[in-house]
Amino acid sequence: MGKLDGKVAIITGAAQGMGKAHARRFISEGAKVAITDLNVEGGQKLADELGENALFIKHDVTSLADWARVLEEAESTLGTVTVLVNNAGIIGPVTPTVELAEEDYLKVVAVNQHSQYYGMKTVIPSMQKAGGGAIVNISSTAGMVSIVGAPNLAYVGSKFASRGMTKHVAVQYGPDNIRVNSVHPGYIKTPMMAAATDAEGGGISAQVPLRRMADPDEVSSLVLFLASEDSSYISGMEHVIDGGLTAS
Repeated sequence: MGKLDGKVAIITGAAQGMGKAHARRFISEGAKVAITDLNVEGGQKLADELGENALFIKHDVTSLADWARVLEEAESTLGTVTVLVNNAGIIGPVTPTVELAEEDYLKVVAVNQHSQYYGMKTVIPSMQKAGGGAIVNISSTAGMVSIVGAPNLAYVGSKFASRGMTKHVAVQYGPDNIRVNSVHPGYIKTPMMAAATDAEGGGISAQVPLRRMADPDEVSSLVLFLASEDSSYISGMEHVIDGGLTAS
C-alpha cells in the first residue's frame, strides 16, 4: 500500500529540480501525477520514465486560462485531482531593490505568487466535489525571514505571499476538508544551487548548521507527508526544511 494510493496530483515545475523529485516520490507511493512545466523535453522524458501513471502537460503557470486547460486534461486522463503541489518558481536577478527592473519584479511575482493563486482557484472546486484534498505551496526560507543574500525584493515578497495565501485558504476551505500547507526549503542541491558550493561543504553550505545542502528527495519526503493522510490534522502551517539555517 502506497501513501498516495488512489490520489491524483498536479505538480507544477516538475520537469527538473525539486518538482522532478516530488513527481518520482508521488508515483512510487501510488499516485497518478500530472507533471506540468514549460520544459517540454524534460517533462515528457520524466513522464515516459515514470510510466502510465504519469502525464506530462505543457503549462504556463502564469496564465489562468492555461490552468483551466491543464485541469481538464489531467482529470480526463487521470481522474479527479485531489492533490496540488504549487512547486513552480523562479529566483530572478540578484539585485538591490532600487535597481530591480519593473519587468523583472512582475515576472517573479507572476511565477511565484500569481501561479499559486491561479492553481488554488482552479483546483479547489474539484477538491470540493471529491470531498476534500491537500494543497502544498512551495515557498522558501525567504518567506520566513529576509535572509542575507536573498536575491531580490520580488523573490522575498512572493515567498511571503505564498505563506499568507496558504493560511487564508486553509482557514476558508477547511470546512470542505481541504488542507493547505506551505513548505519553506533552504539550500537544496538542485543543479543551479550545487554550482554555488563544493563537495567539502564550503560556500553556501558553510552557512547551514548541518553544513550541507539538502537533496531534493529530502524535501519530497516532507511534501509527501503533507499530501498524504499522515498529516490529516495539519493545515494552515509553514513547514521549514533548512538544516537549521533560519535558527542560526
